[in-house]
Amino acid sequence: MDLMWIGLGLVGAAFFIGEGLKNFKNPNGRSLMDSLDSSDTDNFIKEDQIHHYIGVSKEDAKALLQEYPDIPHIRLNGNIYYPRKKVMKWMTELGDN
Repeated sequence: MDLMWIGLGLVGAAFFIGEGLKNFKNPNGRSLMDSLDSSDTDNFIKEDQIHHYIGVSKEDAKALLQEYPDIPHIRLNGNIYYPRKKVMKWMTELGDN
């Protein structure tokens, strides 16, 4: 049983040493925790996925978008995308009013 704990410790140490060496000469590289945070990787939300981001049903999201057409968005090739950070700021400002 003791050998199992030693083996698990060695595997864990190897993993963390490997993560550190990946960014050894790249101080701006992404760490393991950064890669798990999806808010930085997906800058835009598709129109059909906005309800997931704001945490409401599809019907409520559709009503919100119709009631507040000033929500920050861009159109590309006929598709509507919402910038994640701007939507978050817009919603907090909307809640403050």
